[in-house]
Amino acid sequence: MDSIDLKILRKLQANGRLTNQELADQIALSPSACLRRVKALEKERYINGYHALLNASRLGYKVEAFVQVNLDETQKNWHENFMSAIDNYDEIANAYIVTGKANYLLHIRALDFEHFSEFIIHTLHKVIGVRDIQTSMVMQGLKSNGRFIPL
Repeated sequence: MDSIDLKILRKLQANGRLTNQELADQIALSPSACLRRVKALEKERYINGYHALLNASRLGYKVEAFVQVNLDETQKNWHENFMSAIDNYDEIANAYIVTGKANYLLHIRALDFEHFSEFIIHTLHKVIGVRDIQTSMVMQGLKSNGRFIPL
């Protein structure tokens, strides 16, 4: 990883739709050298993929919340069972193992409060081993660049 690789990563992070020619021009490399470097960065897993960043609100997802979940750790395979269960729920945008009072922090998106409520009561609370759930509703987003890494 050198300064040219970092430039490539910065440019692709800002705009993953750049053509190889455009990227090469912006980095001041030949297209073939640029493509070799991008392929190497992909192979070494510095680049995990290319995605469209969607507008959740425009798509009808009006509710966003952060949910802290505590599990009953006396249950056999409590972590594996929880991870397997939450993998099936599209409402969970992101999930983290965290320190502090909770075992997990879930970032949840729902169409409306009724959808969110149904998900918490009839889905998340029913996962075997869930002992306690605490929710913080997002009132207003202030900064959203969580996918960007400060290079």
